[in-house]
Amino acid sequence: MVDEKSLIRESELQNYLLVEGSDDAHIFKCLLDYFQIPFEFRGQSRYNQPPKGLIKIVDKEGIDALLDTLEVELIANREGRFGIVLDADTNLEARWQSVRNRLIPFGYSAVPSTPFPQGTIVVENERPVVGIWLMPDNKVPGMMEDFISFLVPPDDLLWPLTVDVLTRVIETDCRFPLVHKSKALIHTWLAWQRKPGTPTGRAITSHYLDANAPHAQLLMTWIRQLFNLESA
Repeated sequence: MVDEKSLIRESELQNYLLVEGSDDAHIFKCLLDYFQIPFEFRGQSRYNQPPKGLIKIVDKEGIDALLDTLEVELIANREGRFGIVLDADTNLEARWQSVRNRLIPFGYSAVPSTPFPQGTIVVENERPVVGIWLMPDNKVPGMMEDFISFLVPPDDLLWPLTVDVLTRVIETDCRFPLVHKSKALIHTWLAWQRKPGTPTGRAITSHYLDANAPHAQLLMTWIRQLFNLESA
């Protein structure tokens, strides 16, 4: 049953970026801010009047809620553009199929059988434009933390030590599910920065992470194309 509290209400906002949770939302806030792309999150923005191209970041509080409310959102906002960001997790093909299974019955016949590496954008007549990005890079299993690891500067001296320490922890007494190895890696590395425990989003703002890394650039190119910001 759809939780109406989680549905988008602000019909005047046309660009929606749907993410799984609050951590993802804050990471996108920091990335969009870095690239000077206007955004709003939880009713807060820095603009007195919404500028053209404003993106509303929507924390759907879980993948099930995101997928379960997707058709309702698309019906209610037919003139909108939607970006859907999901973790591929352990099975990229299954995750992609779960999204296709929601979109194809609703008239999105152009959804490809596999995701495009540069991010997928689906355009259908009389339907909102829909973009899909599977973290980390539309090509391999993983999650947001795997994407974040791509932003660690390549010459960072602590990253190889982080990998080595975590390998020894796993061999000695692994207390976390191995599926969350990338979470353990990035948060261990963040614990060794100037301000230990800095959240991943703020690590972008603090320049611990490189927002100009190729993976971030590719993601932002998808964002600009999806929301037609190149002409904004």
